[in-house]
Amino acid sequence: MAHWLSVEEGRKSEGLRLVITAGVPGPWGEAAKAVFQVKGIDCPRVAQFGGQPNEDLVEWTGESNAPQAVYNDEPARAHWSQIIMLGERLAPSPSLLPENPEERALMFGLIHELAGEGGFGWTRRFLLFAPLMTLPPDHSARQGVAAMAERYGYSEAGAAAAGARAAEILALLSRQWRSQRDAGREFLVGDRLSALDLYWAAFAALVEPLPHEVCPMPEMMRAAYGQKDPLMDAALDPELLGHRQRIYDEWLEMPIDLGPGFAP
Repeated sequence: MAHWLSVEEGRKSEGLRLVITAGVPGPWGEAAKAVFQVKGIDCPRVAQFGGQPNEDLVEWTGESNAPQAVYNDEPARAHWSQIIMLGERLAPSPSLLPENPEERALMFGLIHELAGEGGFGWTRRFLLFAPLMTLPPDHSARQGVAAMAERYGYSEAGAAAAGARAAEILALLSRQWRSQRDAGREFLVGDRLSALDLYWAAFAALVEPLPHEVCPMPEMMRAAYGQKDPLMDAALDPELLGHRQRIYDEWLEMPIDLGPGFAP
């Protein structure tokens, strides 16, 4: 199991520390964990708590969100591409970047479609917010997500379009997967494991969460992550979920350690 630190402990430590939301398998955080796991970089995890001000974290890194990768006294890396490139710098082998420049550019573009602003995770989050944001303004459930929804630009129009946008991205990944399989390849881009495979494995939880025995999580969150959308169901090649399972089985932490904040 990973070693978890408080923010104060993390701030006093050296080397690499990975700030992760405790208690939930957030896809951005799980993908960041995967990068360093595959590279064999052992690093403690610093607990951030979702929906909380995390004032001590802001004082340390200037950011309240997770994930963040902090190496020695360098500025925190909070963007997914910065985290990947830090991993490449600290452990060049095995590389998670394709050698071919066209394939490398394709990889970064497809990860953006998964993890970037307006991408799959972003729009899927709108779908998770939507039922709660229809509640009366004084309802505790709405109040619990209102600040986060505002931070990410939630709107009724955005939520209405989110299913189609998410399905568009799943269809794109499905075409890429079929193209790779037709070429006799077993990965989403190139001919070896890349960061794209890891990011897909993490973000696939927003389609179908991993089973409870390997990924315990609050049942309300499990139901929200796995809520069905007919457009998404039609767009996704089911073999992509099998690919997700293979990535976890062969390369990633199982069962998933969610740290402090949730007891199964």
